Amino acid sequence: MFKNIFKWNKEDKEKIEKKVDNESLLKKDEQEDEEEKIEKKPTLSFLDKLKAGLDKTRKGMTDRIDSILKSYGKIDEELFDDLEEILVTADVGINTTMKITEGLKERVKKEKITEPKMVKKLLKEEIKEIMKESGKKNTLNIKPLPAIILVVGVNGVGKTTTIGKLAYNLKKESKKVIIAAGDTFRAAAIEQLEEWSNRSGADLISHSEGADPAAVIYDGIQAAKARKSDILICDTAGRLHNKKNLMNELNKIFRVVEGEYPEAKKEVLLVLDATTGQNAISQAKVFKEVCDITGVVLTKLDGTAKGGVVIALQSELGLPVKLVGIGEKIDDLQQFNIDDFVEAIFNN
Repeated sequence: MFKNIFKWNKEDKEKIEKKVDNESLLKKDEQEDEEEKIEKKPTLSFLDKLKAGLDKTRKGMTDRIDSILKSYGKIDEELFDDLEEILVTADVGINTTMKITEGLKERVKKEKITEPKMVKKLLKEEIKEIMKESGKKNTLNIKPLPAIILVVGVNGVGKTTTIGKLAYNLKKESKKVIIAAGDTFRAAAIEQLEEWSNRSGADLISHSEGADPAAVIYDGIQAAKARKSDILICDTAGRLHNKKNLMNELNKIFRVVEGEYPEAKKEVLLVLDATTGQNAISQAKVFKEVCDITGVVLTKLDGTAKGGVVIALQSELGLPVKLVGIGEKIDDLQQFNIDDFVEAIFNN
């Protein structure tokens, strides 16, 4: 009797185990199918991401421009006044707006344009032209390697996130990247960079909180040389409340770079938060006084109606926007392109 019970239990156990194995295989197949779907899902182009990200700017600027142009039967001074108001409220800036509308008036007169709806095409062309006026390229200038990228900007603009995403992009291009945690004054800055270095696969050079930023950059340079790194990305302190201290700290860092790594190609990227609009312009002016900015990284462009600040940065300050953040994912830091930007704003 007991033998039969034992036998039944053994057979039952085998059936249960077989059922569990089958269910596990089924789940594994379903998981693989899902992963395959994710892999096959087409990745959005920069232009598509930009169009989606600039939705707020487009509604605040282009939709209003379309509405104004439809409401006018002819092109007159009042129409230009309305266009000026829209551009200023989109944070294009007063000086840049005046420059755009003056150019627009000249072209309307020269080309004998009478239909208000034709103004939109001319406006697009004027904005593109004014953004390209400085002749500075909107691409990272890091060749020939090795290169050093110094990242500056006030606290809270997304400096740490930008460094992590930039390191990730460069690692994807098979570059050897080292990050130097030079912002030693902000609490948790080093820990955050450590997390981003792990996510991006880049090496991290850091000291303890409160250490001399220039000493961290010095060690980063020595590590870059010893490990034959392609690119060294350096975080820096972002304390604007005392411009003199900031200037002293950055000057010390630049002296270390010039003395220890003269052979490296240099980029000095200023990180600005697009949602702050004209305040970003004010920050850019201060940093231009302090150091030789070679390009701008504009973060949170997808969360603002003030995307016109991009136009002002390029036109008013002559600073090329080189990278833009259009999302929170690790691969959402993209190289900036003027034509794509203007098309994304004006194409509904």
